[in-house]
Amino acid sequence: MREALNQGLIDFLKASPTPFHATASLAARLEAAGYQRLDEREPWQAQPGGRYYVTRNDSSLIAIQLGRRAPLEGGLRLVGTHTDSPCLRVKPQPELARQGYWQLGVEVYGGMLLAPWFDRDLSLAGRVTFKHDGKLHSRLIDFKAPIAVIPNLAIHLNREANQGWEINKQTELPPILAQLATGEQRDFRTLVAKQLEHEHGIQVEAVLDFELSFYDTQSAAVIGLEQEFIAGARLDNLLSCYAGLEALLAAGDQESCVLVCTDHEEIGSCSACGADGPLLEQVLRRLLGDEETFVRCIQRSLLVSADNAHGVHPNYADKHDGNHGPSLNGGPVIKVNNNQRYASNSETAGFFRHLCLEHAVPVQCFVSRSDLGCGSTIGPITASKLGVPTIDIGLPTFAMHSIRELAGSQDLAHLVKVLTAFYQSPELG
Repeated sequence: MREALNQGLIDFLKASPTPFHATASLAARLEAAGYQRLDEREPWQAQPGGRYYVTRNDSSLIAIQLGRRAPLEGGLRLVGTHTDSPCLRVKPQPELARQGYWQLGVEVYGGMLLAPWFDRDLSLAGRVTFKHDGKLHSRLIDFKAPIAVIPNLAIHLNREANQGWEINKQTELPPILAQLATGEQRDFRTLVAKQLEHEHGIQVEAVLDFELSFYDTQSAAVIGLEQEFIAGARLDNLLSCYAGLEALLAAGDQESCVLVCTDHEEIGSCSACGADGPLLEQVLRRLLGDEETFVRCIQRSLLVSADNAHGVHPNYADKHDGNHGPSLNGGPVIKVNNNQRYASNSETAGFFRHLCLEHAVPVQCFVSRSDLGCGSTIGPITASKLGVPTIDIGLPTFAMHSIRELAGSQDLAHLVKVLTAFYQSPELG
């Protein structure tokens, strides 16, 4: 089971270079399992026992299984994750011609580690909006092949490189795509139009706009002398999206279960399709009915906010509280912050810890050092929006927000096991 899950994750990561592709990948799996797509613009006629999913902006997805036990009686079991990861996004007018090279201007999305993006084989993917037959259309594209690189400056020309230097996001990050002949000019929209024709067989009249991101073409892999680790891009947080999907598909039909995968977490979640927007509340209100029913159901529910946790790096162990150091392959991590950067409390944490113990899943705890800042998740945001009891958990990871992150090869199976048990649990505390 562990090997099959890890390979499934690797395949999912490869198919999901952007939030748009991740959402499409999730939707395809859900449809294959019998989930029906709901259109937010149309009336809904959801039935008890029905399986549905909703997307917004092509980059956020909510999947809902209405159980045989009514949500008002048993509550909702929600797992919350996010589809986006830090990356380099192409600017609207990106063309740069410098020293005979064709480059693209980029904007940094999210709090990414910049240095690891140098000297990597990069490709480009995302969503394009265009005109065809006089009408507007949008399609996803993925060049897949390595078409760009950001070369480092040789140490001979930057003697301070190993003493640390501030990378200029405007001047040092534009990738090189090609060499230019004397007097040659290239148009990025023409390149995008050719890719649309290549992938979709569409000859566009005009490329109107795009949301395209560079990504590392190196595939995720199970590595280590004893195959202890998974290395790959976008483990934060597609690892949790994949685990939540696997658990949902294995959950059975007794309880009402929800998987929430929203965009824009890495930049604060404040958008129409982010956790700080109205998407989840609007979907649940349409399914649950009047205000009285909605509030009663939410107060019988529980949200597991699943987002990667910081494992203790052996070279930087002093960055952690000595009593709260999660280890890779040590199981899911309960994340605690008394200033509500994480939404866990004693009751929700106690429930999750008990669930892990009941199902022989190892469990750990993370608290930041008191003299260091703490990140956050969709947990506190969703809890404050809905009033739903919430716990923040995640799998321990190294190199979070790098172009290539590292997790334990045993931990995915641990997380899928406990999330499946959560979806099946008859009691929520």
